[in-house]
Amino acid sequence: MDEKPSQHPRRRRAAAWGVHAFTALGLPLAFLGAAALARGDARTFFIIACVACVVDAADGTMARKVGVREVLPQFDGRRLDDLVDFLHFAFLPSLALPALGMLPEGQAWLGMIPLLASGYGFSQEAAKTEVSFVGFPSYWNIVVGYLYVLGASPEITVGLVVLLAILVFVPIHYVYPTKAPFFQRLTVGLGAFWALLMLIISLFITEPWARTLGWISLFYPAYYMVLSFMHHRRIHEALGGGGES
Repeated sequence: MDEKPSQHPRRRRAAAWGVHAFTALGLPLAFLGAAALARGDARTFFIIACVACVVDAADGTMARKVGVREVLPQFDGRRLDDLVDFLHFAFLPSLALPALGMLPEGQAWLGMIPLLASGYGFSQEAAKTEVSFVGFPSYWNIVVGYLYVLGASPEITVGLVVLLAILVFVPIHYVYPTKAPFFQRLTVGLGAFWALLMLIISLFITEPWARTLGWISLFYPAYYMVLSFMHHRRIHEALGGGGES
């Protein structure tokens, strides 16, 4: 029997379990998000999505600080995190597309497109490196949030969803924001400001000015895509322009 867990102080083991419990908050949040969609309550759904993003952004740093893998090797926190991420970043946004009336009438099945693409992405061993997501990351919660607040037509919604689903299969390197190999402080700082804007938009998503704020907040996704292009180009050049990029 593995004795390693007992070699660590009780306080540290409690802290490690606390980190896992914090990650697991995503599960009841997912339930509440699904319930909000069942009621057609977009405001509550997007607020919950913002809270889930905060949990996801914080738990990794907490886990590394506590050293959960070393303290609790018998519990796979990465698997729990992947489960929570799939629910919030793939399943619930896919469900939101038909639940919030964002797809063409009678075409609810199109909501399965990001779900299936993310199923492939999450299953790839090479889908994530230390500093990159390889293939379009499952940012479907952000995509659906923007399509909703900006009032995109069903046709535009379907077109963008299909395009991004295809990009899941294209091995472009997208920057891991908190581990960006360059401009990291700027990226994290702008990301924090952008997250605040998204929370405000979610809180007041039914207000007419929320759409204007939504357009303004697009500065960060635009910055992120430019940064990712630069990052991918550096990786491609480091490989000598050959092999898988």
